[in-house]
Formats: sequence, C-alpha cells, structure tokens
Amino acid sequence: MEMEQKCSSLSKSLPGLFFKITGLILGLSLSIFLFNFYILPALKRPPRSAVEMSLFQGISYQRLPMVNPRPLMVHVIKIDLTAPGINLFVTPGEPGEDGQEIAAQTTAEFLEGYQVQVAINASFFYPIFLKTYWNYFPKTGDRVQVVGQAISDGVIYSEPQKHWYVFCVADQNVVKIYPERCPNLTVHAVSGNSLLLQGGQPVPIKNSEDGNQLFPRTAVGFDAAGKTLWFVIVDGRQQGYSEGMTLAELQNVFIDLRADTALNLDGGGSTALVIEHRRGSRTLNSPIHTRIPMRHRPIANHIGVYARPRP
Repeated sequence: MEMEQKCSSLSKSLPGLFFKITGLILGLSLSIFLFNFYILPALKRPPRSAVEMSLFQGISYQRLPMVNPRPLMVHVIKIDLTAPGINLFVTPGEPGEDGQEIAAQTTAEFLEGYQVQVAINASFFYPIFLKTYWNYFPKTGDRVQVVGQAISDGVIYSEPQKHWYVFCVADQNVVKIYPERCPNLTVHAVSGNSLLLQGGQPVPIKNSEDGNQLFPRTAVGFDAAGKTLWFVIVDGRQQGYSEGMTLAELQNVFIDLRADTALNLDGGGSTALVIEHRRGSRTLNSPIHTRIPMRHRPIANHIGVYARPRP
C-alpha cells in the first residue's frame, strides 16, 4: 500500500518536473540566442562618445552622440571635392535577362570589391522581405531592382522614377540634385525619395509614414559652391543607443552643417557607413539588419569615394 502511494505520488509529480526541465531548457536556449544574436553584436557597436578625425586626404569624420530628443548616434563624413585624389563612384549595374538590374551586396563587400576608401548605402530597391534573422531577401548575389535613376561610369542602368530626385555627379566632381533624371554627360548617379534642402532652405516634407517614423537614415548633401559634400548616417532601432530620426530632424542636421542641398537616400536596415581599414574594411556606424546590431544588409547600390592616404 505504501509502495502504491509512492508510485502514485511520483507519477503525479513527473509532469510538473518535465515542464520545469523543459522551461529551464527553453530559457537557457533563449538566453544563448539573445547573447549570440543581440548582446554580443551590441557590444561591438561604436561607443557613445564624440569623435572627430581625418580619415584620408580631403575626408574627415565626426561621430556625434546625442541625448535629446532621444538617444542618437549621428555620423558625418565631410568631403572636400577639390582635394587631390577625390573621386566619387557608384556601384555598376548588371542588367540581365531576368529583368533585374544588379546583384545585391553589402556596403562592406562593395568597398572591398571596388577598393574605394569610403562607402555608404544609396538607392532604394526591391524586392525585399524580412521574416526572421535567417529568412530574408536579398542575400548577397540575389538579383534586385533599383528605384529611380542609377548611373555608373556614364552607363544608365536604372530608369527615372516619377516624383523622385537624383544625385548626379559629372566630371571634375561637379555635384547636383535634379528632379527624376540627370542631364547628359552625368558620370554617376543614385536616387532618393525626399529632397531635404534646396537653396539652404528646408523643403516641406510629405506627410508619410516613412517621413514621420524614427528610422535609421542615410542622406547626402553639399554646399552652395559645390565644393564640400556630406554623407550623414543616423543609427536607429536600437533602444537606449540610437533610436532613429524623422526626415524633419534629418533636415536640421544639414541645416546645422550649412548645406545648400540635401537628399534622403535608402535607410532602415540598409543604413551603413564603411571605410577602408588595414586592407579590409571597418564599419563606423551600427547597422541593424534583421534587428541584429552590426549586421549588414545586402543592398542594390552604393556611393563610394576614392581618396589618397593622409600625408
């Protein structure tokens, strides 16, 4: 009788013990997952400290941590377009029989492949989907379509998009932003969805979900003389580290830089700023592809800068 009672008691406690062990295993697995896919990458992010330095001849860099109106990390590349050795470059297109225009690659892969000294992400593109950290498109090598006009070495490989703007580069590093399409003899070009500044004045931002959301941002701008070019990169989607900007806030960054004209490029998980470093690459910002810090998204095209080493 006593043995039967013990067996009955044990049989009643086994399911509870099973669920406790299962819960511990699941909790441990979740902790390992979070450590490997968020905490460990987050530890590799640039520190929230101010930095100002020369990178190459004619190119300087600022890292600007902010606490108002929320935690932000703003990265500014300043380029003297008149400096010896400075040349802008856009990822070449690869139109194929599949109807797509280019093979996706990360900004770091672009920089290393074309041996430019500085690189940022550029045009919006499609198709794209993000389901899990392993189930997403595109991956490196997948074929995608650029939104808006794109030109590399004088070859147009993506046609203009109505109501969009295009950043155009001619010989001698002459930079302009035009509605929809570049003039003849343009050497390089990428497109963006929102003109931020024109004639030093903010352009009214359309009331859109994209413009009002706090996103990672990438934008390009230049001064009235066309001699100074800025890349502005804003990290986002990283609570307590950098939570992103609206387009109106991005306008204010260029106003503070005293830019004349500026254009918003693709942002979100595409946002990346990479420089040449010891025969490889170094990421200066904190990309956030598939919600994983420091993970780069394969994208359509990029703006690169060739530059000489510092004297």
